[in-house]
Amino acid sequence: MRWRGTVLVAAAVLSLGACAPSVQVDPLPVGVADYQLGEPYPPAADVTVVVRDSTATPADGVYSVCYVNAFQTQPDESVDPALLVEPDPAWPDEYLLDTAQRDALTERVDAVLQRCGAAGFDAVELDNLDSWTRSGGRLDREDTLAIAATVTDAAHERGLAVGQKNTPDLTAEEVDAIGFDFAVAEECHEFDECAAYTALYGDQVIAVEYTGTLQSICADPDRPVMTSLRDRDLTAPGSPEHVSEHC
Repeated sequence: MRWRGTVLVAAAVLSLGACAPSVQVDPLPVGVADYQLGEPYPPAADVTVVVRDSTATPADGVYSVCYVNAFQTQPDESVDPALLVEPDPAWPDEYLLDTAQRDALTERVDAVLQRCGAAGFDAVELDNLDSWTRSGGRLDREDTLAIAATVTDAAHERGLAVGQKNTPDLTAEEVDAIGFDFAVAEECHEFDECAAYTALYGDQVIAVEYTGTLQSICADPDRPVMTSLRDRDLTAPGSPEHVSEHC
C-alpha cells in the first residue's frame, strides 16, 4: 500500500550486515510485471513476473512474488492484542504493529514466509516498512529496519528473494545492511520518486501507478523498466474498473 514519510538514519541497523544466503535465490527477471493483489487471474502471454497475496497460489510459468504485510495487520487478521499499536491513519482496518517486540513480529512474518515458500513463490515483498512514520513517534525506525534485516535473512534461507516495498528514503548503506534484492514502488512517477529506487536497484524495480495516463508515465525518463498502470482496486479482467497496461 502507498504511503510517504520522512526517514532518518538508523546507525544500529547499518552495523547488522546482510548474511549471504546459503541456498539459491533467483533474481527478479526483467520483463513485464503484473500486480495482482486483488483477485488472481491468468497473466497475459508477455508477463514475466506476477505479484500475488500470500494466501493465493503462484501463477504458473512466471516468476512469482508473494505479498507479505510485514509491519501491519491484514484486515480481519487475528493477532495478539499486545502487539497492536493503533489503526493506520490511512487504512483503519489495519493496525500498526509494535516493532519494539522484535522477536514476536519476526515470528509472525516468518510464518507467512513459510507459507510463501511452501506454495512455490520465488520472492516476497515486505509491505509497510515505513509504518513507523505514521505512528506519531510510538514506533522506531531502528526496530523496524532491524526486523527487516532479520526477516530478509530468514527469507533468503528459504530460497526467497526479498523486495523493499516503497520507502524511497532508505540509504544505500541501509539497503545493503538489510539485504534487499529488489524494490516494489507504488506511484513513484506520481510523486517523482522513481530515481530513488533505480539509483539503488537499477532494473530490479517493479513500479505500479494508479493514476495518470500510460503515455505520460512511460515518457518519464526516471521510470523503472518494469512499470505498469493498474486500477487502484487491482481488479481482474472482466471488471468494468480493470486496468492493466505496461510500458
